[in-house]
Amino acid sequence: MRESKTKTLWANGEEVLTGWLATNSSLMAEMMAQQDFDAVTIDMQHGVADYSDALAMLQAISTTDKTPIVRVPWNDPAIIGRMLDAGAYGIICPMVNSAEECKAFVEACRYYPQGGRSVGPIRAGLYGGSDYFANANDTIITFAMIEHKDGVANLDEILATPGLDAVFVGPSDLAVSMGHTPGFDPKWPDVVEAIEYIAERCKAHGVVPGIHVGSVEYGQKMREMGYKFQAYLSDFRMTQMAFGKAMPAFRAGKPDATAP
Repeated sequence: MRESKTKTLWANGEEVLTGWLATNSSLMAEMMAQQDFDAVTIDMQHGVADYSDALAMLQAISTTDKTPIVRVPWNDPAIIGRMLDAGAYGIICPMVNSAEECKAFVEACRYYPQGGRSVGPIRAGLYGGSDYFANANDTIITFAMIEHKDGVANLDEILATPGLDAVFVGPSDLAVSMGHTPGFDPKWPDVVEAIEYIAERCKAHGVVPGIHVGSVEYGQKMREMGYKFQAYLSDFRMTQMAFGKAMPAFRAGKPDATAP
């Protein structure tokens, strides 16, 4: 079966950086996969890609060795199974707030006897190889999103779920659930404390902690906390920021480092 670059890096004690695709372009997916990321994630929850879009984007990512990951819209075995059959090597599941929800998610990603995923890999067999079925349970990465105070309260039970590989912190929703405003890189002391607590408990359980960040500075703080999987902004946000900086400079006739 084709190697998972992400799992290899983790096995060597290294961190993984993922590109994040909020748009629905296979060309953007191919371009993002050419950048210095270790994985590329298609966001089907808040991004604009549907199944057909995501299939073409997975094909574009597979022109490289970057791990193809999909954040599904919800904890639904139907879409989880479809994206795995399409060739995703990792699934990020939103709003996992209890051990029961985590168990249902993990079982949707695993073939019997570890789970109840239906057999019919279609494109996954082309991408992963002829021995896909025999190795999929050990290769597919399961990410449970911890993005609500209830998930933090039930964290130890969630992390004890057999077959859970990693968690992925959604800092914006986590902050909102704790009474704050949404956005990247929350700095409220109680939210930062929760983020640090998640990393500590992940280490204790042997689960990889991941998080979405919006700046290099915040990303470095997350590294220092022990986060081994980080998403940095998205294709949409990076493009928006580049134009937001370049266009005023262009109109004013002033050189700008980000502009051609």
